[in-house]
Amino acid sequence: QVRLVESGGGLVQPGGSLRLSCVASISISSINTMGWYRQAPGKQRELVATITSTDHTNYAHSVKDRFTISRDNAKNTVYLQMNSLNAEDTAVYYCRADVRTIYWGRGTQVTVSS
Repeated sequence: QVRLVESGGGLVQPGGSLRLSCVASISISSINTMGWYRQAPGKQRELVATITSTDHTNYAHSVKDRFTISRDNAKNTVYLQMNSLNAEDTAVYYCRADVRTIYWGRGTQVTVSS
């Protein structure tokens, strides 16, 4: 069983920045792929960014060049740095870990509004 706890969401103005954190209950060095996904009201959950144990990253086209995913194995934490936020980024952001099973966190709300 892997527990994932997200934090760092909140209300931010358009153009602003936020950094999300996801702390895992196990050593993330043993997790091949971790990622951030988001779900806006009335929409399906979608991939935002993923990072592998070898630090290979993948981003959704809509966030490339604005968001950066990173991992700190010593802190068992994955981060999502989000810059130049706009209203379309408003969603609940979920952390995901792909071990032998897929695990999800409970999510953190990000609202971009003036």
